[in-house]
Amino acid sequence: MPHDHHHDHDHHHDHDHPHHHTSVSDPDASRVAALEAVLVAKGYVDPAALDRIVEMYATEVGPHIGAAVVARAWTDPAFRARLLADGTAAIQELGYGGRAGEHLVVVENTPDTHNMIVCTLCSCYPWPVLGLPPVWYKSAPYRSRAVMDPRGVLADFGVTLPAETEIRVWDSTAEVRYLVLPERPAGTEGLDEAALAALVSREAMIGTGLAGTNPASQR
Repeated sequence: MPHDHHHDHDHHHDHDHPHHHTSVSDPDASRVAALEAVLVAKGYVDPAALDRIVEMYATEVGPHIGAAVVARAWTDPAFRARLLADGTAAIQELGYGGRAGEHLVVVENTPDTHNMIVCTLCSCYPWPVLGLPPVWYKSAPYRSRAVMDPRGVLADFGVTLPAETEIRVWDSTAEVRYLVLPERPAGTEGLDEAALAALVSREAMIGTGLAGTNPASQR
């Protein structure tokens, strides 16, 4: 059973997963690295193939893809409508996409509503459009507090919203991943898509940041 996808702010309830996930600790990461070294040494894994995977996520699959999707949505109302109606299909129009079985849902920030993405039980994440998840996304404090105290988490990330703004927290699963369509910053009417995309950080597309306020270098 997938876990629930949407929590209104300040509301939390238990999930009915048959098993529990835990975050990956540093010792676990060390064991993975050690095992990887053994597999390479024994000839099970081609180090060139590992390098290619890392390179792919660093250069081909990453937040720049999501930023391009956001910029297109800001400049093309018809695409924006298709993106919000069926994120998977709309992103495929641009030549991007994920593995079969993963449905991407795009949720739009507005002056009245701010969306934030979390995976409360593990680290489900929209890899095809955002690349590798940030370390904090997998952390237990983020995974628990994002649901119980989203406004406090946003404050920790330097984002202060008006008290009347509703905060919605979306819980990713293996079957459904979420991407935040941030609000377009004011004063950007004359910018082209490339310039707009440069304003969109990874944090803005997770919902822990705002477009145009986090340097793109953080991506």
